[in-house]
Amino acid sequence: MKQMLNMLGLCARAGKLITGEKACVQAIRAGSAHAAALDRAAAQNAVKAVSNACEYHGVPLVWTPEFALGDAIGKPGRMAAVVTDEAMAARVVQLNHMD
Repeated sequence: MKQMLNMLGLCARAGKLITGEKACVQAIRAGSAHAAALDRAAAQNAVKAVSNACEYHGVPLVWTPEFALGDAIGKPGRMAAVVTDEAMAARVVQLNHMD
């Protein structure tokens, strides 16, 4: 899990991460998101919006421990993020399955 969180932080520093529920859903619908991450502490409405968009558009969804996503990307309090780089997204998904 720590490696996946580190990779999400790297994506943020590289400018390949979009955060916030509404921006994430827009990116998923636009086809620019290759993976999504949700914090386990996210509100039910945010979880529903992002997970439904991911399911409909075929975007992989990974979960992070409670309150870990915001800290990992340097934006405490953020509960949703999408990776816009295809290779980085593939690595995030791969690291999620390794844990």
